[in-house]
Amino acid sequence: MSYRQLLEELESLADENYRIFHKRLLKNESVNVLGVKIPVLRKIAKRYKNSVDELLTYPDEYYEVTFIKLTAVSNLEYEHFIKYVDGCVELIDNWATCDCFTPKCVFGHREEFLPFIEKYSHSDKEFIQRFALTTLLHYYAEERYFDLIIKTVLACDTSKYYVHMAAAWLIAEMLVKDYSFTVEFLKRNLLDKKTHNKAIQKASESFRLSDEQKKYLKEIKR
Repeated sequence: MSYRQLLEELESLADENYRIFHKRLLKNESVNVLGVKIPVLRKIAKRYKNSVDELLTYPDEYYEVTFIKLTAVSNLEYEHFIKYVDGCVELIDNWATCDCFTPKCVFGHREEFLPFIEKYSHSDKEFIQRFALTTLLHYYAEERYFDLIIKTVLACDTSKYYVHMAAAWLIAEMLVKDYSFTVEFLKRNLLDKKTHNKAIQKASESFRLSDEQKKYLKEIKR
């Protein structure tokens, strides 16, 4: 399928009301949106399993095309996925594309992927740092990786809004998984105030913590 054919298909599947809704959510005026729903894009991406190289030559004029590229790559086996991942993260320019780029193959190769996490956490680009954090959230949020998570969060620039939000989300998940450990970390005040308090807010909204735990978290807000 040529780029023109893909674009024609996407245009035929577009929904104007959804386009307006999704465009508003992205909060990025530079991103062009056609208005095709995510489940439909995922189905299209599956068709490119054996033609990723061709797909990656297509222009990134539209959110949907970039989404299909990243989804197709995320469907690859790990040994093929890592050949493309650096180029893929460079394409991320909004939170939705970042958060939907969830390569499940990483879970079976977590130790091997750690150098990529470290590299991305030191990027100067907001959404590459966010990808490092959301990947930790999806595939590393367990006790054996908590020290790594803290190190990565502290390496990231949480003055950037979407990095700050991902970091808070990740720390909130740590509170659910190991409350005592994470509370001790928070009490050291190593996070900036805004991220510290946002993490507590997110954790306090979770049904997985007790009322007593939530009460104490509010006491250690800064």
